[in-house]
Amino acid sequence: MLLHLQTIGPSLIRLHPFTANATEQQAHLRILETTDLHVHIFPYDYYNEQSAESQGLARTATLITSARREAANNVLVDNGDFLQGSPIGDFVAYNKGFKLGDIHPIIASMNLLGYDAATLGNHEFNYGIDFLTKSLAHADFPVVCANAAHKIGATPLRDDTLISPYVILKRDLVDGQGNRHPIRIGIIGFLPPQTQNWDDAHLRGKLLTRDIVKTAEAYIPQIKEQGADIIVALSHSGIAEAQALDGMENASVPLARIEGIDAIVTGHSHLIFPSPMFQNTSDVDVTNGKISGKPAVMGGFWGSHLGLIDLLLDRSGTEWKVIASKSEARPIAARDATGTLRQKVDSSAHIENASAGVHRATQAYMRRSVGETEQHLHSYFALVANSPALQLVCEAQAWYVAQKLAGTVHEHLPLLSAAAPFKAGGRAGPENYTDVPKGGLALRNIADLYAFPNSIRAVRIPGWLVAHWIERSAALFNQIEPGKPDQQLLNPAFPSYHFDVMAGVTYQIDPSQPSRFSVTGELVNPTAKRVQNLLYLGKPLDPEAEFIVATNSYRVGICDILSDPKTTTLVYQEPITNRDVLLRYIANHQPVKAIAKANWRLVAAPGTSFLFDSSPRAQSHMNEAHDVHIEHAGDAPNGFARFRIHA
Repeated sequence: MLLHLQTIGPSLIRLHPFTANATEQQAHLRILETTDLHVHIFPYDYYNEQSAESQGLARTATLITSARREAANNVLVDNGDFLQGSPIGDFVAYNKGFKLGDIHPIIASMNLLGYDAATLGNHEFNYGIDFLTKSLAHADFPVVCANAAHKIGATPLRDDTLISPYVILKRDLVDGQGNRHPIRIGIIGFLPPQTQNWDDAHLRGKLLTRDIVKTAEAYIPQIKEQGADIIVALSHSGIAEAQALDGMENASVPLARIEGIDAIVTGHSHLIFPSPMFQNTSDVDVTNGKISGKPAVMGGFWGSHLGLIDLLLDRSGTEWKVIASKSEARPIAARDATGTLRQKVDSSAHIENASAGVHRATQAYMRRSVGETEQHLHSYFALVANSPALQLVCEAQAWYVAQKLAGTVHEHLPLLSAAAPFKAGGRAGPENYTDVPKGGLALRNIADLYAFPNSIRAVRIPGWLVAHWIERSAALFNQIEPGKPDQQLLNPAFPSYHFDVMAGVTYQIDPSQPSRFSVTGELVNPTAKRVQNLLYLGKPLDPEAEFIVATNSYRVGICDILSDPKTTTLVYQEPITNRDVLLRYIANHQPVKAIAKANWRLVAAPGTSFLFDSSPRAQSHMNEAHDVHIEHAGDAPNGFARFRIHA
């Protein structure tokens, strides 16, 4: 079987230098990567019913076509999280009636594009293993994952893996003189070991995971022994610490150090590599696109970029060796001088036409009326002030859990509720905010308010852990200097979905104090205290009193502070999603009267002012923020607007 070959001739717009300059016995191999597609096929925002310039595999497909024309030899891989994460994904899983024999639209698109291999991401399991199995049944390409197993053996090589841990692709390479030579390309895949906890309700008793690096150390020698000339690691894991830690979520740096791995594609963290954001990361070479000395790439998310690794291979005898490399992440859109996002390529009509039916069905489904709201619900200021949208989610969770705990030994305990703003700018840009106008509510608005298919959970914890939980959220803020004006408040490395607001108590956050936690959740200053005046029913919260907190499956699964069974008891769980809980609450509370209760606020010394960025659309909502005065402070980079808060 040949690689995707491009005949060298006048039809090429431009050839990569590795293809143009390869000599006899040298060949250019281009690895094309997509990652974290999350079922974003169309460049379309189903929540706001408008085009979305920086997303959609249909547009990435155009880049794939042009990238293939530039290189003599290509393989196309996907790095995981392709099956869940957009309204199309939810529609297919929950409403369409997905049966064995149906072809999932994202799989159909990947088949049309001729993917050579893929690995699993953690979100592939959000709808359960049966749904995943049905979806993969129609993939025309191998899907591999080495560290997810039905049963764990004495060593990784003895595991009963969920799917094949690796595959060896038998291909032909065309060298610089047009001669063809055989090559065997090993492809191995990995996902975060935390996956078994994040989707515990679906996976308990069905799936176990292993450490990424230890699993790779076991399998790479075997792949070499079975004749692989080069090995490419599909790492659905981000770029972080250089030191290998057992069970680490973002393990791509130590993974790349393993002898025998020739190139690594990364993902999971929805970032871009090579890019300046990794300039100060240990063992990462941004200039040359390498991680631990190995060629690497991370192609953004939702189809925003096509990752490319170009390898110049030299053939000595019957062996291939990488002698040069170049990495690149090509965007499908970019911002102009005014900060406006502009598309760089058109969509592939072939890809769009193949899923046009499910696209229209999803649009119709998302327009279903579910009620009305008396307030404009948005997340423009949810990271700096009380938000009606977030309050609504908290109220819905508490309402539902209270009913489920009625008549149990837990019903007498104080009930709190924690929720985070999933859409609050960040990596997805100034368009990434919840915005639900006053008036009629459609299903698309519910999905806008709660973007992920998390399941409802309730935990029983002591008061001191409630404070600890809020301190974890307070790591969002940079440490500021008291009395100094115009300091940047928000740490961009802190994802908004980790910023839980705790409803049912009142408190203040003083960002002039050091943070108890790092942005990634490590306890770094155990005695630090940003949370001030934490009250329940107007009185200081008793650290030894017990509370019930309504939350979600993701938070319970990922949060280290909730992992100790001596302090945290899971008292309620159900497969029903938090989004469905919200939908039921709205149906029972018509019209919705979501008022932002003043349960938390920022405090600082006189003379202090904070700067933060939000959407330019936030300017028309500044007077809606409660207990804080927000003023516009001009434009910010990348299409955002800047705002100011005075202490």
